[in-house]
Order: sequence, then structure tokens, then C-alpha cells
Amino acid sequence: MAAGSSRALRLDPFSLPLRFRAGDAGADERRRDVELYRERVVVRRWVRGIPMTLNLPMADFLGVALRVIRQDEAETVSLTLEHPDPGLSITLYRSGDTDDVVAEWQSWAQTLQRPLLVADDSGALHELFARLGPLRLGAVAPRRRRRT
Repeated sequence: MAAGSSRALRLDPFSLPLRFRAGDAGADERRRDVELYRERVVVRRWVRGIPMTLNLPMADFLGVALRVIRQDEAETVSLTLEHPDPGLSITLYRSGDTDDVVAEWQSWAQTLQRPLLVADDSGALHELFARLGPLRLGAVAPRRRRRT
């Protein structure tokens, strides 16, 4: 279950599988039940009285996105597990406190084995690091000298 005060949402990436309720604008009663596993996500909801169960592999998700939401003069930080269909994206963390957000973001990405994403002001997602398939690319390290 989500922990914290009513102003923050925090799910623990180290206690998977998780079961929780989330908001869903397209579902009856505006809610859905989510089961989050390392390898898949199961979403259960009712739409016009018809029960629906979606079993989505983790590979279908784009990554863990960091978003900064500005309302009036306050800023809220949100981490979401992003899906190509925005209606299937799942909020993992939301808070006005930005102290631990980077640690949460990296923990979720590592646990779910998904890339780190950043949302810009227009809402477009960008990967933080270049990748080649599942491998993250970086600068080439200089060759170490060997003792002879």
C-alpha cells in the first residue's frame, strides 16, 4: 500500500510485488487495481460494467520518468512508469519534497530494469543516458597501462 501523508505517494521498490489502487479517469468509479511485479504489471478495472484485466510485460513500458509539475508557486515531483499509451502509465512516487527523488528514481529504474527518462517542459520524454539495447553507453575509458 502507499505510505506517507495525504500529500505524498511513495511505493517501495524493494518490496515487490505490490498491490495498490490508483486513479483512472476512464474506469468506473475512477479507480483501478494495480499489481506490480518485476517482470509484469497487472491492471484490473471496470469500464461500463465490464471487468477488464490487462497483463502487461515490463518490456512494454518505456522507462521510469521524472516529471516536475508546477502548480501556482508550488512544485511537485512525480515518478511514473511510462507506457506508450498514457492511460496505462503508473505513478510510483509523488511528493512536494525533492530531497530523495533521485535515489527513488534510480531505485525504481534498477529494480524494474527500465531506463531513466526525463520529461521536458512540453511533456516529451528523453533518455538520460545513451543506450544500445539493454546496455548503457558512456565515454570510452582510457586503456590501463600494464606493468611490464
